Amino acid sequence: MLNNLLDKSDLYWKSIVETATMVGYSLVISVIIGLVLGVLLVILRPNHIYENKAVYHVLNIVINVVRSIPFIIIMVAIIPLTKLLVGTTIGVKGAIVPLVFYTAPYIARLMETALLEVDPGIIEAYQAMGASRKQIVFKVLLKEARPGIILGLTIATIGLVGASAMAGIMGAGGLGDVAIRYGYQRWEPDVMYTSVILLIIIVQGIQSIGNALSKSLRKK
Repeated sequence: MLNNLLDKSDLYWKSIVETATMVGYSLVISVIIGLVLGVLLVILRPNHIYENKAVYHVLNIVINVVRSIPFIIIMVAIIPLTKLLVGTTIGVKGAIVPLVFYTAPYIARLMETALLEVDPGIIEAYQAMGASRKQIVFKVLLKEARPGIILGLTIATIGLVGASAMAGIMGAGGLGDVAIRYGYQRWEPDVMYTSVILLIIIVQGIQSIGNALSKSLRKK
């Protein structure tokens, strides 16, 4: 396996860069969308600061529907939209749109869970001191939920890495593409095993960083 890794080092390096690019761009866009949706799911729910039952229920249903669709189906179902937005349905660019569709609702639920863990007593205390609803969102909810948000984003990032590997089936590049083209189609088991090992290393690194950041925030 070591010889194979050295022989194909350029291929592995290129695939790692492609995976990092897919995950990076998709994560940034998904975090923006998911965080906004997650906040809305909390503040619009019944008995919260911006209560709006109609909007909350519609948003809740839409997120549930999108989350219930497997990633491989999303990739195929939104091909016309992907083509419209980025001009292609293959390669790294072609994978970003379906990855965002897949990840953003997932992040929204993780953000909702983290924000709901904030002690209602803290919110009531700030309301009693005359804090505005905007201040409660940014200076209470988001601030107090930071450790949980970081852990949620860590989980989402790991899921995104897995989805990016699956995107290799559709010619998106990355480690998944290498594993499919060489490990499966050309029956080179060493390539498959090496790709899996590299993915494990990436996931372990992400999890360790996320745990460390969350732990440091809890101490503040």
